[in-house]
Amino acid sequence: MLPLTKPTDVVTCLHYCWQEVATLHTTLSSREFNHDTSGAKKAALRGPVFITDRGRPAHVLLSIEEYRRLAGGNTCIIDVLAMPGVEDIAFDPPRAVIHQRPADLS
Repeated sequence: MLPLTKPTDVVTCLHYCWQEVATLHTTLSSREFNHDTSGAKKAALRGPVFITDRGRPAHVLLSIEEYRRLAGGNTCIIDVLAMPGVEDIAFDPPRAVIHQRPADLS
């Protein structure tokens, strides 16, 4: 198992996300991730874990709490449509064209 504390194995840095909140993220190669999955899961509790393939970011591991926060939680369409100001949004969808044909009962 590869240790996740050696600077050559893990790149950890402080950056600002779009919300201007400092977050800690970790970058692992696919090989490092495969050798220490439990360490990657622990790192995901502190911030996103970027997993690279051939040096390029390919995947991101997040805690379920962070995923739900980014995904918008459990918002349902009824709550969204009931938000104030929705009626002021210009929305003119094209009419759907539905072609009907007789059922083939043979």
